[in-house]
Amino acid sequence: MSETSTMPLHMRRVEFDPAPELASARDDERVKRVATAFGDDAWLVTRYADVREVLGDAERFKVAPQTIARLPGAPPMTEEQLAKVRAGNLLGVDPPEHTRLRRMLTPEFTIRRMRRLEPRIERIVADHLDAMEAAGAPADLVPSFALPIPSLVICELLGVPYEDREGFQRRTNRMLDMTVPGEERMRLQFEQRAYMEGLVARIQANPGEELLGMLVREHGDDLSTDELVGIGGLLLFAGHETTSNMLALGTLALLRNPEQLDLLRREPERIEAAVEELLRFLSIVNSGTTKVATVDTEVGGQQIKAGELVLCALPAANRDPSLMPDADTFDLTRGAPGHLAFGHGVHHCLGAPLARMELRIAFPALLARFPGLRLTDTAARFRTSSIVYGLSSLEVAW
Repeated sequence: MSETSTMPLHMRRVEFDPAPELASARDDERVKRVATAFGDDAWLVTRYADVREVLGDAERFKVAPQTIARLPGAPPMTEEQLAKVRAGNLLGVDPPEHTRLRRMLTPEFTIRRMRRLEPRIERIVADHLDAMEAAGAPADLVPSFALPIPSLVICELLGVPYEDREGFQRRTNRMLDMTVPGEERMRLQFEQRAYMEGLVARIQANPGEELLGMLVREHGDDLSTDELVGIGGLLLFAGHETTSNMLALGTLALLRNPEQLDLLRREPERIEAAVEELLRFLSIVNSGTTKVATVDTEVGGQQIKAGELVLCALPAANRDPSLMPDADTFDLTRGAPGHLAFGHGVHHCLGAPLARMELRIAFPALLARFPGLRLTDTAARFRTSSIVYGLSSLEVAW
């Protein structure tokens, strides 16, 4: 049995694509009864319109509290531990609590604020390309380019010392790996939290211009220390784990589709459309948070009872034939209007403007620096057991 086939259905992939059985669930069944990673039963929603309906209705479908901060296979937490790890986690709360937290953070993630970061991101990208070029081919694109760039950006934004990155990257990598024993993943979760508690304490004592410092200065009376720790932990994880996998997997998708790569080289003004299509086509976040129905309801013709769990399969929804023709084809000319790679509704990804900017800067810079960029004979290694999909290595030459 392959590693992929042992994963929950919504996590199964075959390289860039949702696994055939997940595509079949969408095309044939629409809403399917499945077992979650925790062993609970849930309804898996797979079609584009149905996923938008679930994610867009925070009254009928609320975040399932029993799945927040809980790791599959890990021993249960105490109520005190759960309260600590849920505090400040935007993914784990609904309005009005979610609205309160998000309102404090949104100003820092506007497109206008992100543009102030643009020169710094360009410099970070150029520095890493310089280092790749100096070291010479071949190179593993994951540790030399895809992982350090978003890590450095989010470290600077939050005020995390960059020299600490190897520790948090190692911890999050293993925390996301479904094959790592639950006890170890829970231990790493609390190690990560202890690290963030120390960082928040230092910033509370001497708040600077970093995002966490801004929150202390402007909202220190409204946010508990546990909430600051939760916000920092979520942004640190989300800010490097997702964008780094998009950079690696997106580069592989372009190299595997030379006609699309050639088009982007000839017409670099297509980069924004290319980024959107890569986000749709790759859909590295499998599902977002598990929801619970608050009332007896219906989705996609399926009756769902109050209290039943609901999962949304984002990769399947983004490949739904009803969204666009030839949805299984990578075509950067269409710009992927309306994709769900960043979710939908109140939990739509707060950091989407930052992620888009990093991708829009990094891909063209990589392709311009190495016009002969190509894959070597060493196979790319896909992260088939990770909660965030991507690559663990991608060897390239030029």
